[in-house]
Amino acid sequence: MEKVRPTERPAPERRARARVTDEHGRRVRVWELVLRYLLLLAVLALTVGPFLWQLSTSLKGPTEDIFGSPPAFLPGHPTLHNYQRVADTIPVWDYALNSLRVAGANVVTNCVGSALAGYALARLRYRGRRVATLVFILAMLVPVEGIIIAQFTTMRELGLNNTLIGVVLPGCVGAMNVLLMRNAFLNLPHEIEEAAFVDGANVWQRFLRIALPAVKGTLAVVAIFAFMGAWDDFLWPLIVLSDPSRFTLTIGLNYLHGTFANDERLVAAGTIIAVAPLIALFACLQRYFFRGVGEGAVKG
Repeated sequence: MEKVRPTERPAPERRARARVTDEHGRRVRVWELVLRYLLLLAVLALTVGPFLWQLSTSLKGPTEDIFGSPPAFLPGHPTLHNYQRVADTIPVWDYALNSLRVAGANVVTNCVGSALAGYALARLRYRGRRVATLVFILAMLVPVEGIIIAQFTTMRELGLNNTLIGVVLPGCVGAMNVLLMRNAFLNLPHEIEEAAFVDGANVWQRFLRIALPAVKGTLAVVAIFAFMGAWDDFLWPLIVLSDPSRFTLTIGLNYLHGTFANDERLVAAGTIIAVAPLIALFACLQRYFFRGVGEGAVKG
């Protein structure tokens, strides 16, 4: 008869310790991970904290103390009356519409112009291409304050003073946006365009059907930068505009702060009105934004 061997008991399984690794697969110690998160929380508090405080102040009623110690972060009785007071004090919605027109035109001109110029600098072969790229780089080094008098003189000679076109025209194509699009187009494989060229596609077809759809992320980055630059601009609209009916939102809020500087609730409500479109735009384009940062990164 066959002897039945006793079954061997399996060795106790060792509990695998959870290991945290970085993008290169290297192990990250616990204290390093805790330190990173503490730094991130500190940066988050410094960046988001003022906005949340302004939002809280704009929702507080006239009977609530906003300078108490310790400060009350959450409003006891939230109200939207401060936003109505802003609309009653200044034509804030007309100013916001003017800013939206300027910012929308700036987005369209920057996206179209930067895409065309970036593709020409990255893909086309002609004399002076490197010189043109160098000109765009040097244009980034010139401060706005150094050429603002020349811009104002040019707008006056063209008869565009006190018009929204005069506000849009100097920033219709930004040098930084052109370089972002150039670097995004440079990262595309040349084999794809060569195959399209063999199939008979001309330059416009290669640009519109192959190159441009591949850099949607960078195009979203350009759109966000152009919108933010036009929406937040204060100095140039203040110089070129003189008719109060054509004022942008930043100029209108400055008048609000100068006249009602003691009413912090009113100023906070106006600030939230100015920031809300930027948050909405970033929320709509954030998926393309983070992808486009890598596409259009400027290489040293």
